[in-house]
Amino acid sequence: MSLTTAELAERYGTPLYVYDLDRVTAARDDLLATLPEGFDLYYALKANPHPEVVRAVREGAEEVCRPEVSSLGELDAALAAGHPAGNCLYTGPGKTDTEIDRAIGLGVREFSAESPSDLRHIGNVASRHGVVARCILRLNIASAGAATGIRMMGRPSQFGIDGDTLAETLPQLLSVPGTTVIGAHFFTMSNAGDEESLLGEYEHVIETAAGLGSDLGLPLELLDIGGGFAAPYAVPGNRTPYPKLRAGLADLLDLHLPQWRAGQPRIACESGRYLAAECGSLVSRVVNVKEGSGGPFVVLDGGINVLGGLSGIGRLLPAAVQLDPGLRPAGRGTLVGPLCTPGDSLGRNVQLPALAPGDLVTIPNVGAYGLTASLVHFLSRPAPAEVTLRGGEVVSATRLEPRRTPVGDGR
Repeated sequence: MSLTTAELAERYGTPLYVYDLDRVTAARDDLLATLPEGFDLYYALKANPHPEVVRAVREGAEEVCRPEVSSLGELDAALAAGHPAGNCLYTGPGKTDTEIDRAIGLGVREFSAESPSDLRHIGNVASRHGVVARCILRLNIASAGAATGIRMMGRPSQFGIDGDTLAETLPQLLSVPGTTVIGAHFFTMSNAGDEESLLGEYEHVIETAAGLGSDLGLPLELLDIGGGFAAPYAVPGNRTPYPKLRAGLADLLDLHLPQWRAGQPRIACESGRYLAAECGSLVSRVVNVKEGSGGPFVVLDGGINVLGGLSGIGRLLPAAVQLDPGLRPAGRGTLVGPLCTPGDSLGRNVQLPALAPGDLVTIPNVGAYGLTASLVHFLSRPAPAEVTLRGGEVVSATRLEPRRTPVGDGR
């Protein structure tokens, strides 16, 4: 018998993350059906590295779903979820020799190189291991100018090799010892709510990649065209549909890379938010209600320490309460957490029910960028429990436990 939210909260305490693994599988299947047949799909573990969530992305689609990791912790999570190390794509602009060494030692062979020096670091470590790392070059090119979503290309940043330098640098990049360049990696935008804009970005990327292959000799064994698929964050709603994307992408590839259906190149997309967002809810308990000017202020037992939304870089997004059965909207107020900082706000002037200490509230669509995008160590409060469900039944119940461990000689 499936447990209710109240029963889960009573059993595991609050604040509590609940991940419905059936929703992860459904999101994956929907996205694969949205993409042309033959695409690979990388799951970006930064969205949610919980091993059961990662496992739910993989199971039943092992041949096409692969992990994209950018830390040793994410690599460990991918391996714990059953992914072979050889299926992992290791990304990120600041890979250290230590982490590259361990990744290669575990069997990782594919890397996204963000700069010429990053490629050399990968090659140096690979050479010490006596192996060759297969690398795609992340390229930072001028974007097509989509109107929606968060821009990821076309401006100076730590991400990607500047496209206007590639003609000059490519011969050196193709000859870095310990590496072989097998393709290109683009990431144009994030959370694109407009399908036409997303298709426009993909057209720009595919046409650019084809031109770099024919004009400069850039190898194109693998082309990762990025993601951008949208899903709501901490507010009610559903993932954005893209009904024209499958046919539109196939037409673009037929035009610019006509051998793609035969696997030349292998085409991949990546996603984190779209695959994980809808699976997760945060259940929190009201600990205090302060009435007064500007009120009420509803204080929960979890704040930006459990739902930070990358608050440290100014991307805290407003949250909405999903009403529990029997609770009715009563007016507007401010939803805050228990931390000793005025920044611990989950929503200002949001619609709230009449709430009292002890009541439960549920914030939906936080399966992506939830716990691990939060200030989980701030004020040394305990991390929330994380419960995974399949068919309404509990699969796992765990808690991240921060602890100090000795380093070096321990002094």
